[in-house]
This record gives sequence, structure tokens and C-alpha cells, in this order.
Amino acid sequence: MPTLRSSRLSKEGSLSSPVRSEPPEALLPEAGCHSAAGSSTSSIIMGDEVELLLGSELPYIEGGNSGSESQSDDGSEFENTLKKSTKRPAKMAESRAPASKQPRKAEQKERSRKGPSKIASVAQPISDPGLNNTFEAVKMSKSSMQSLVDDWLENYKVDREAGLLELVNFFLQSCGCKGVVTQEMLQKLQNAEIIHKMTQEFDEDTPDYPLSMSSLPWKKFRQSFCEFITALVRQCQYNILYDEFLMDNVISLLTGLSDSQVRAFRHTSTLAAMKLMTALVSVALTVSLHKDNNQRQYEAERNKALGKRATERLELLLGQRKELQEHQEEIENMMNALFKGVFVHRYRDSIPEIRALCMEEIGIWMKNYSASFLNDSYLKYIGWTLHDKQGDVRLKCLKSLQGLYCNKEMAAKLELFTGRFKDRMVSMVLDKENEVAVEALKLLTFILQNMEEVLSVEDCESIYPLVYASCRAVASAAGQFLYLKLFELERRTVASKERGHRSPGGSFHRLLVAFFIESELHEHAAYLVDSLWDWAGPYLKDWKGMTDLLLEEATDGQEGLGDRQESALTEIMVASMRQAVDGHPPVGRVTGKKVATAKERKVQTEDKMRLTRHMILVLPQLLAKFSADAEKMIALLRVPHFLELETYCTSRLEKYLDLLLRQVCEIMEKHTEQEVLEACAQVLYILCREEHTFYNRADIARSRLLDHLVDKFLQEVEELMQANDPDEDEVYNLSASLKRISVLHNAHDMTRWKLFEPCCRLLRKGIDTGEIPKQIMIPSLTCAHFFILWELARVSSSMPSQEQLSVLKQQLSSFADLCQSCLTDMDSGVREQAFILLSDVLVIFSHQIAKSGRGFLLSLVLKPEPPLQAELASFLMDHIFIELQNEDEEDEMMKIKALHRRRTLLAGYCKLIIYNILDLNSATDIFKHYVKYYNDYGDIIKETLSRARQIDKIQCAKTLLLSLQQLYSELEQDVGPISARITPAFIEIRDLARRFSLMFGPDLLKSREPVVMLHKDGIKFAFSIAAPRYPDVIPRNLAFLDVLCEFSAKLLKQDKKLLLRYLEKMCSDQLSPEQRDDASVLLQVYRQSLGAEDTGVSVLSKDSSKESMIHPEKRPAKKRRLDTTSLSEDTSWLNHDESLQLNSRLRTPPFTSTVLKESRKQVPREQAVQEEEEEEQESEKGSESEFAPSQSWISSHRGPENQKLQLATPAGNSHRLRKDRRLQSTSAGDHRQNINSGLQRLRLMEEEDEEEEEEEELVSQENESSEKSEDSRAARRQHQDTEYHPDLFDSAALGSDEDIGD
Repeated sequence: MPTLRSSRLSKEGSLSSPVRSEPPEALLPEAGCHSAAGSSTSSIIMGDEVELLLGSELPYIEGGNSGSESQSDDGSEFENTLKKSTKRPAKMAESRAPASKQPRKAEQKERSRKGPSKIASVAQPISDPGLNNTFEAVKMSKSSMQSLVDDWLENYKVDREAGLLELVNFFLQSCGCKGVVTQEMLQKLQNAEIIHKMTQEFDEDTPDYPLSMSSLPWKKFRQSFCEFITALVRQCQYNILYDEFLMDNVISLLTGLSDSQVRAFRHTSTLAAMKLMTALVSVALTVSLHKDNNQRQYEAERNKALGKRATERLELLLGQRKELQEHQEEIENMMNALFKGVFVHRYRDSIPEIRALCMEEIGIWMKNYSASFLNDSYLKYIGWTLHDKQGDVRLKCLKSLQGLYCNKEMAAKLELFTGRFKDRMVSMVLDKENEVAVEALKLLTFILQNMEEVLSVEDCESIYPLVYASCRAVASAAGQFLYLKLFELERRTVASKERGHRSPGGSFHRLLVAFFIESELHEHAAYLVDSLWDWAGPYLKDWKGMTDLLLEEATDGQEGLGDRQESALTEIMVASMRQAVDGHPPVGRVTGKKVATAKERKVQTEDKMRLTRHMILVLPQLLAKFSADAEKMIALLRVPHFLELETYCTSRLEKYLDLLLRQVCEIMEKHTEQEVLEACAQVLYILCREEHTFYNRADIARSRLLDHLVDKFLQEVEELMQANDPDEDEVYNLSASLKRISVLHNAHDMTRWKLFEPCCRLLRKGIDTGEIPKQIMIPSLTCAHFFILWELARVSSSMPSQEQLSVLKQQLSSFADLCQSCLTDMDSGVREQAFILLSDVLVIFSHQIAKSGRGFLLSLVLKPEPPLQAELASFLMDHIFIELQNEDEEDEMMKIKALHRRRTLLAGYCKLIIYNILDLNSATDIFKHYVKYYNDYGDIIKETLSRARQIDKIQCAKTLLLSLQQLYSELEQDVGPISARITPAFIEIRDLARRFSLMFGPDLLKSREPVVMLHKDGIKFAFSIAAPRYPDVIPRNLAFLDVLCEFSAKLLKQDKKLLLRYLEKMCSDQLSPEQRDDASVLLQVYRQSLGAEDTGVSVLSKDSSKESMIHPEKRPAKKRRLDTTSLSEDTSWLNHDESLQLNSRLRTPPFTSTVLKESRKQVPREQAVQEEEEEEQESEKGSESEFAPSQSWISSHRGPENQKLQLATPAGNSHRLRKDRRLQSTSAGDHRQNINSGLQRLRLMEEEDEEEEEEEELVSQENESSEKSEDSRAARRQHQDTEYHPDLFDSAALGSDEDIGD
């Protein structure tokens, strides 16, 4: 068969033949895309040292006796010259020819003899290629790709040019290109020209193309596309593959498309080329096998005796071998062209999907055809790409390497690669992508299995801690590595005849205990067990072997477990029991699995029954042996929670139940540790459930224990109350009895023993005399608390009598008073316990207790009185928000415990606020420490802030402001008002305000009203402490406006204008002209945050007020427009808190400035002349005629009594005030009538024509009372505003009024 002609794959048929023109603007190259053939800006090559180690040359694929030599991969295209002989082997080029723009003379002669070298040399043109039926068939996937390829082959055999044209259009349409290549284009255009022309046919409206779409149909298309290419090569492997026409042109086309700057071309052609390469690898492997078989047959025939040889058969075998050799060389040339023309450039493409695709396919080549591809010249590409920035690319590299290292024979050939890139592979177990870390661990596990002594001890030690990782997939993969390294390999060498080793897991348990102790994470046995569960499950379920190890005694010839080993094995055993019964990972370990299957539930049930049958017999023995060890008792007492307790009766094992109850009671009387007592109480609780058949037997044992403890306690109480100076033994005995009773009282109803009064007697004596130590006070408080809760549960379950409620109310009040008394002048532990219990009682007995049909409990509601609230707040400041001393001297664990205790106290106080037991104002002491103690309590305070906003947004905003005011006042008292603004503490206050502003969220409409109220109250606070009327003295709190600037970003535009007018009014009332000049610096920052430059309004100063009086006509046009679009006739909202309440809906503003001026017509002319300048000044100071029309949210339902002008003026302006009042009294009736009519008209908006007519009337009235030139301009702007009716419910339209007037 003829070999692949070099002219078919020359540069003439690639993109470099014609000069490439610029692509259309919509299809410019992406960031990092190639600007020329073979170039890339996103290379991930590690450096020159790697190339020096592994070699920079890429050899041709070796096979048979081809005699191929190494070639360089530095060029931008695959080599320009290949074999030119026909039906005989030929040598490949020694070196690659440089890419040339024009064909060489020899090539021109060859083309003149064979025809033009384009995508195809067409003999007979086709009239119309039409639609590409192949693409539609692959897209629909209605038939198998095998039959589709067979149909195409039939057409190709009839007319190979038409078949190739159909295949070319199939590839282009698979790229998402709308253009169609015609027969004429193939005849006259080079590859680069055709690809450039097809580039212009792309849809510029969308960047999507078939391979980039994630919908299900296109995912199926990708799969069918790959199957089509594989089937195409498979069907052509015996004949058409070697016809020097089809593969020549397909490879040339894909190579040119893969070098395109268009992502769709590059991605799709790379996928096609890589799948084509994979299919060719399979064909090459098949040819190689046939060649080996032929060689064996030839050798066998030739070794026969001369008389038995078949000459014809030898010649036939020799001819077949020659043909197979030619086929192998042809395929190697094709693979070499694809590798050098596509892979070498695309493995470092700027698109991660393309890089990942290349890494996935090269792994398949190495695994399937290791004889040619499994060498360092190809492995280096995977090694370099292990450092890729994209997790998907790194993932494909690891999966490709797994396919190599899983085979021991292949792994032996990877020694050089492993030595070079081992450190990188080990470091990838800590990859930020969990999926990549999992695959890296699996890869190292294969290396551990198939390559001995490659991983050092340091490498393994860096992997072991991952068994405690929070991600279960990572932990499980690390568990597999640990199991194989430490347990499986070492277990094979351990042979012992000890009793504990009779079970198959004896050595495993010892090794596991040793590892657990060395890891020094003794509180995480459950995580270690969960990591090993999938790999060492049978050993971890060998509870008989574990208990045998725990119960065996050390003898002269045997070495038993030490104390640490016994504790570790106990923890591991209990953790494995929980894992087997519950079937879910420990807390905090993420898993994707949610619901257990029926098979898994069946396995859990079987494990639970097997565990129960064994532990019922052994547990009393374990408790008896380790009864003095508190740590082991805490673990072993958790075992009954995992047992099927009914087995005691069904299997007639009641005697073991009695043994268990006896052991628990003995442990209860022997220990005083809190955790041991709680574990015993929980065991008694689950054993004494009424649904159990053995309830009576367990209840008798419990009652005996309680009777004994109560009798002992009452006797000791009497002795202590009578003793003037109790000794240590009496105190210890009483405290131990109280501990046991308080713990049991938590899980068991002990109200019939009436322990409330004895506890109260102890508490009263301790409060009055201080002689009772905290070891007795704390459990006494706890016991009394549980007594009240059990009483509440009893009265809630049935309709109680009034007497029962009265007794419980009296006991509740008494307990609350005792807790309140313990908050002061007591030991810190007693105060903290009293605070926690009091917080719980206030929450339980709040107003919610009477809900859900429990109205008869209304008399039990406990409300905190003001003295109690003050003491709670004082406790908060003294015990939670404190500066710790000598932090370095304390132990780290002690610090963590102390912090946890303080967080518990803070959470108790926050619950009182969240459940409306305390007012929101009580949260100021918490909110003002949000930034300072963010690391310790930030999550608690943030959640409290969120809940407070849900309760009342406005009150929450006022609480935040109050917190800032308190901090500012404290700072002012410390450093003075002058220096406060430049201190670091003031910066912290501003930072806290910024944090508070983030709590209002991005939706300005939802937080509109509370933010406005916050600004208004903040401005009041800034001017609250009035300064003396001296020229150089300003209000003390004026610097607080800097803090308010942090909330200005949460204001709407019209709200900023409103607050700017309010600031003007406060300045005019509180500051003299000289003071306004001195305060201008402090006011300027706040004014800028309110957009003062945008509104054209400035706070009045002495100069500006004079200028406005003398030259009113020089005011900016925007100001004048605002004068004609006022909201109402008065400014009564400036002095009334309720006037700033926002309506829930935005209404169209009433145009009342003209009405106001109309009323002034009724004033005598001489008065108007005398007050002309004063009116101008008043309009500058605070008249609402300055507001924009969009400020319609000011309450339109105010009564007439709130709509009179009530400006707070200095005493020196009393004469002007009397004049204003006289004017208002004259026109009050007309004002109200005009305002109401205007509001009604603009609220309904029924007719556009009516609004225009009314506007014209208003404008005409305005023209009569002002100068013609300015009034006409204002009227035109007013008319424009009337014609433009924005959607007031659209936040984007709320700020459009200024754009209209500009």
C-alpha cells in the first residue's frame, strides 16, 4: 500500500499558505489565544531544567523496522516533508523544514504533476452541497454511528470528492458555523482562505457553540460526535485509511482549524483530532498485533525442514508482512502529523477545556500503545501540566497517570518520571480542589502498591493527617493509603500467638491503636474510624477481638495493653459501634450521600443485632474492670445507646440487665465527675423508658438509687445548716450529693421528693452569710431550676388548679429573686450560673408560654423589672466585654474554655432580646462592641442584629444609632470635643458605623424609612448640645456628622435632598452666621455625602445668605426649578418626629409652591414689599419649595394642625416670626383647600389632560408673583416634569428628576 504523501500534508494545505487576513471584530481572539500558528501565551511548561532532564525532542512513533528518528517539536506546524515513495518503506525526514509562505520548487513540480494541493483536488464538481445530512443525523442520534458511517462510506466509494465535501461541512457545522463549503471553494481557495471565510459566517449574537452548551441534547451530540469519528476510522482501517486522500485532507483541515483564533474552531477541531488520534492508536495496535502474528508464522514456517516448507506460503507471509509494515508506517505518519500539528500546541491552549482534553487523550494513548508512547518524551507533557492553574486540567492529568501506575509493568517504566515529579504529586494531596486531592491520593496509593520504596517516610507522614480531613472523600482516600501502608503490609509480617491475636484483626487493632496515639488527636477517633470504614470495615466490626484485648490480663509471657492503649482502643471501639449502627459520618464531615439504600439498612440491622448479642454479655465485665477510670467509663457508658434493648427480654437475658443496672448505680455513687454522672443518668434514662418490657425492673433500681441519694442529701443539709463552721468533709459530701441529684434531676422527674425548699434554704444562707461555698451553691441553683421546669411540665400536661398555679408562681418568683441576688457579691462561677439559669427561666416563662391553647398559664408569665434589666446589663459588661489580663500566662485550653463560657453567657442575653423579653434598646451594650470583639463574638452579634431587624426595622436602626452615640459620648468625655475627631477611637466608631450600614442590605427601598430616621435622629444628636452664642464656639457633638456619612450610601436621592434641607434648618436655628463659618469644615463632609453638589443646595453661611438677599436673580437655574416644584406649603415636618414617617407607597408629589405664593397675594402690598428680602432668605433657609417633585413620600395624611409653618427662630427674629404667623393665619384655609385638592389630583392621576391644565394654571399664577424671565424658565421645566411620569415604584426612576431638569 502507498504511504502518506508529503505533498498531502504540506504547508500548502494548511493555514500558512495564503496570507491570513484579520477576522471580524466580533470574533477577535480571546485573552491568551494564539496570535500566530503554534504560539500561545498560556504555556505551563515548568522550565529549561525539565527539558534538559527529559529531552526536548519528540521522537516519531516507533514501530517495526521503520527506522524513525527523533524530531524537534519546536515548530508551529507539523513537519513539512514526509515520505514520498509509493508501496515501499521510506525514511522520514531528518529534521523539520521551516514553515514557508510559498511552496518550494520541488513541491510545485509535484503539484503540477498531481494537481493542486488543497483540501481536495476535485475532478468533478458537485452542483450543490445542500444541507449536511451527516451533522443532523449525528445531532439527532436516532441511528447508530456504525450505520451512519456505513452510509457515508457507500457515498464515498461512489464519489470520494463529494464524500470528503460532506465530511468537511460536517466538521464546520459541528463547530457552530453557519456557512457551507462549496465545490468551487474547494477548487479555488486554500485552507486558510476557506477557514477565514467560514469565520465570517459565525453568529455574532451568541458566543455559544455545540461543544460549549450544557443542555442534554448537546451533551448527547458531543458523545455521538466522538463515536462517529471512532467508527469512521474503525470502518476505514483496512482500505480507505491508506488511499492517500481521505486522511490527508481530514488531518490538514483539522490542523488548520485547531490553529484558528476562533474558540469554536479550535475546541471542536482539537476534540476531533484527539479522538481521531485515539482511533488511529487502536488501529496501530491492531496492525502491530497482526505483524507480530505474521512474524511468528513466518519464523515457524521457515524453521521447518526443506522438504516440508511451503514456498508459496513463505512468499505470502512475506508479502503480508511487507504490507503490514507499510500500513504501520502510514499510521505512524498520520499520528505524528496529528501530534505535532495539534497536540503540541493545544496542550497549553488558553482554554482549560482544550488543555484538559489533550491530557485525557494522551493518557489513553500511553495506556493502549505503551510501546510507542510510554516514554519520557511524551510523559513530560503530563508532568508539566500538573502545575496547571485550573483544577479540571490537573484532574485529567492525575487520572491519566492513574491508568499508568495501576499496572505494575507500566509503573516500572516510569522511574525517571516519578523521580522528577514525585514531589509535585505528593503536594497535590493538599490541593484546594477536593476532587483533585482525592485523585492525587488514589495515584499515590497506586504508586505505593506497584513501586516499592519510592515514597519516603516524609512523603507518607504528609498524607497520614488527611484521615482527619473534613471532606469525607479526601479522608476516605487517605484512609485507603493508610490501610495499605501501615496495616495491610505490616499485618502480613506480624505473627503472634497471643490470645488477642486469635481473631484476624488482632494485629490490626494494635497497629491502629499505635497510630491513633501517635497522631495525638485523641478526641477524633470517630473521624479516623470513618476514614477507614470503607477499607477496613470487617476489622473495625470485630468487636469480639477488641473486647478480648481489653479484658485480657498481662502475664509473664504476654504483654497486655497499657492504660493509653486501653483508652484509645475503647474510643475506637465505641466509634465503630456508632458508625455501624447509625451509618452516617461524624459531625462536620461533608458527604454527598444522603439516603441509605435498602441493602445498607439491612446490613446496619444485622450489625446492630450482632453487636447487641455480644455486648450484652461483655459490657458488665468491662464496666467492672474499668469502673475507677473516668475516661473509659464515659466511652463505655455510650454503648447501651447502640444496642437493641428489647433483646434483654426476647433472649431471656434479664440477669445481664440487672448486672448492668448494678454497675451503673455503683459508678454513680463512686464518681463525682460531671461527664461520668451525665453518662450514667442518660443510661438510666434509656433503660427506664415506659415502652420497654423490662421497665418495672429498671424503675425499681432507679428508685432505690434516688431514695438513697435524697436521704443522704437531706441529712447532710440539716447538718450543714446547724453547723456554725462546717469542715471540709461535710462540704465535700454535700456537694457530691448535690452534683449527683442535680444531674439526675435533669433527666428524671424527682418532684415527688420536694427538693426545692432544701435548695432554697442553702441558697438563702449563702446569699445572707456567704458561708456556703460555690461547690454547693452552683448545684443548688441547678437543682432548684430543674424542679421548676418539671413542675411546669406537670401542670402543662393537664388542667391544673388555681392553687397549683399559685404555688408554682410563688416558687418561680422566689427562684428569680435568688438568682438576681446571686448576680452580685458572689463568686464568679455562682454569678455565671445564676445568669444562665435566669436567662433560661425568663425565656421559658415569657408571654409565649400562654400560646398554643395554654392560656391558663398566663399567670406564670415572668417579666423582668427595670432593676433586674439593669443588673443583667451590668453583668454583661463585667463578665463578657472585658479586657483579659496575663493572656500569655494562661494555658491555651483554659483560654478556649473561658471563651466558650463567655459566648454562652452572651448568647443567653441575646436570647432575651430576640424573644422580645428585653427592649431593643438593651442591645446597645452588645452592638457597640461588634467590631472590637468581632473575633470572639462576631457571629453571635451579627445574628442578633439580623433578628432585631426582623422584629422592628426602625427601632433597630435607632438602637444602632444609640450605640454609636454612646461610644461618641464616651470618647468626647475622655478626650474632649476638639480632639475627639482625630483620635483612633473615632476611626473605630466610623468603622463600626460602616459595618452597621451593611446590615441594611442592597435594597434601598426596603431600608428607606429606618435609614432616614437614623439620619434625622443623628442630626438632632449632633445639634443636641447647643453652644453658647459666641462666634468661636460650635455644638459639641457636631463631629458626629462624620459618623452619619457612613450611612449616606443607603439613602435614595430624594431622601438626601430632604435631609439636606433638614440640616439647613438645624443650622439656621442652632448656629449664628459666625458659627456656621467655623463649622463649615465639619458640615462639608456630611453635605457631600448627601450629594450637595448634585442638588445645588448649600448650608447657609453668612456670605451666602447676604448674596441671596441682594442678588436673588443670580441663583442657579436648578435651584429656581426646585422653587417651583415644592412638596407642601409649610415645613412642619422639621419639628415633628411623626412627620418623617414614610408611607409604604410612593405617591406623586403635590405642587404647592404656587399655592403658597397665591396666598401671599392676599397680603397687602406694603407688607409684601417690606418682607420681600426676608421671604427670599426664608426660602433659602428651609422652605419646602426647594424639594424636588419625587420627594412625595412625606406624609400626605397630616392633619391641618401639623401643616403650619413652625420654624424655630432665635429671639432676635421674633418680629419676623409674628409677621409669618399673621401671613399664615390669613391664608391657612386656602392653603389646606389647595393642598388637599392637589394631593387628590396627583394621587389618582386619572386624566393626563387635567394634569396639564392644572399645571398651566399653577404656572400662570407663579408668573404673576415673580419675574417673567425666571418664571418662564421654571414653568418650562415644570411642564417637562409633568409630561414625564416615572414609575414611582421603580427604584431606578426615583432619581430621575434631576436628569429632567438638567
